[in-house]
Amino acid sequence: MPEPEAPARPGRRAPRPRPARRGREQAIDLALQGGGSHGAFTWGVLDRLLEDEGLAVDGVSGTSAGALNAAVMATGWAEGGRAGARAALAAFWHDVATPAGSACFGRTAAAPPGLAAYNLDANPFYVLSQQWLKLFSPYQFNPFNLPGSDPLRDIVQRHVRPAALREGPLSVFVTATSVRTGQPRVFDRQALGSEIGIDALLASACLPQLFRAVHIEGEPYWDGGYSGNPALWPLIYETPTLDVLLVKINPLVRDGLPDTPAEIADRVNEITFNAGLVGELRAIGFVQRLVEEGRLEPGRYKHLRLHMVADDEGLAPLHPSSKLNTERSFLEALHSLGRAAAERWLSAHRDAVGRHSTLDLGTFLAPRRG
Repeated sequence: MPEPEAPARPGRRAPRPRPARRGREQAIDLALQGGGSHGAFTWGVLDRLLEDEGLAVDGVSGTSAGALNAAVMATGWAEGGRAGARAALAAFWHDVATPAGSACFGRTAAAPPGLAAYNLDANPFYVLSQQWLKLFSPYQFNPFNLPGSDPLRDIVQRHVRPAALREGPLSVFVTATSVRTGQPRVFDRQALGSEIGIDALLASACLPQLFRAVHIEGEPYWDGGYSGNPALWPLIYETPTLDVLLVKINPLVRDGLPDTPAEIADRVNEITFNAGLVGELRAIGFVQRLVEEGRLEPGRYKHLRLHMVADDEGLAPLHPSSKLNTERSFLEALHSLGRAAAERWLSAHRDAVGRHSTLDLGTFLAPRRG
């Protein structure tokens, strides 16, 4: 039985040669977090970044919704360049979307204004479903794994073509978590371009409370967020690019103390899903400091230039329950937020790509009192 891949040391230089670039293009890697329907925020970010023809995307690492964004974008890019990537992402998220009022998980009559209207924590159907999931696992409420019980598979198959991932210009890395060992496994373009490609994407988005584990080559996998949201080390090892842009949709900091069972569980999940990323960023920061101090040979270690697009304030009104809300108007609102966040980053930091980091790890990872 194959063993899951182990995380690599964060500083070693990748051996793969840099692909040819046109003119003054600046190469950049993308790291895309997962977060259910909040991945539509990342759709908006990518939509705006793809308009900048001076940014040449090299590698993309994604987990869960971030993995789906990466695979759909890479499929569209392989078949139609930047315009094809933008069109592919729009088609995917419109396929995911449900019309207002067509699903149980929608806004209630007394919903507050703004994005908070899309929270589901007060929706009676959502509350009942959470109680149900505490009593029954996917193996119990769907014991025969009935056909049609996994609509996400059908959507992914409509929008991702494994051959495009294998042969296209973007290197895609997708993280899933081994149930048996708890370790991450990163599926690269060769794996994603094979017959296990669709399963790897579904494994990366497999929340165990909602879906049965996805078996690949005899190994069961759950959501990649438990071990890397997203994994950064594949970008360090497998691409030569030094600029890495993190698209962050999950909050590191939440003010206030959760005091109900649901709030406590939600916060524990957020902390768990951020732990792998925080650990890798701390390791990268350590290597950066050693290189800057001359204690490591710069030619042998990548001195990464880190960047981040986020909108913590804009996403702050959203309860974790909203990650299950797929109303079209909600997804389009998140897309608009993402585009605006990317526009702000481009205006403030575009010229830094290829020159220096714009994400201060010391400040970003520093503990903060509420």
